[in-house]
Amino acid sequence: MAILVLMRHGRTTANASGTLAGWTPGIGLDDVGAEQAKRVAKRLRGTRLTMAALSPLQRCQETGEMVLRQQEFQVETRTVEGIGEAKYGAWTGRPLKDLSQESLWKDVQSAPSTVTYPPSDDFENESMSAMQQRAVAAIKSADAEVEKAAGPGGVWLAVSHGDVIKAILADAVGTSLDDFQRIMVDPASVSIIRYTQDRSYVVRMNDTGSDEIDLQGLSKAASTEQDAAVGGGAGH
Repeated sequence: MAILVLMRHGRTTANASGTLAGWTPGIGLDDVGAEQAKRVAKRLRGTRLTMAALSPLQRCQETGEMVLRQQEFQVETRTVEGIGEAKYGAWTGRPLKDLSQESLWKDVQSAPSTVTYPPSDDFENESMSAMQQRAVAAIKSADAEVEKAAGPGGVWLAVSHGDVIKAILADAVGTSLDDFQRIMVDPASVSIIRYTQDRSYVVRMNDTGSDEIDLQGLSKAASTEQDAAVGGGAGH
């Protein structure tokens, strides 16, 4: 299928202060986060993006806009609720140092598949399993649309959040959600996934470098290569 560039939003004041922003409105990029997003925009400038899917939250919208501003051609852009932040319920807006003292924190670390965030009058809550299911479903649906429109070499961008991206990557590598805390996803990091009928291929994870991201070779190969190269292959 198509090639997904999966990006986390740039840093926010909530990230810098150690606050769990969740679905709190009005959380945008700080100066560091804006520079991070601009750096990724330059790295992707030579890659023609077919479509961009953005979480509805401000920090992802701002990040996506900065990346797309550097694209030579107009990119179809849509807001996708399914890749929005995890719904942390009563944990929303609280300092991580305080949350780490609660008993649920240990389950979030070691058994996230059993976790449902506590309810709140102000913010929705959900289980971590439900978060993974709706995010993966949204990504695979959009990926299928891109392939139908642009072929298996089509490249598209999704801008989302740390835990959501970790859950998508855990699914892509075929590991349990209970292992997803092993995956690091830094602000403005790029991960790349290529889905096929038989399996998904994780091409990059948590890339925060400065080199140009050149997907031309991978895009061409995606039209003909479906099986994994035994021995690792020669690369793209």
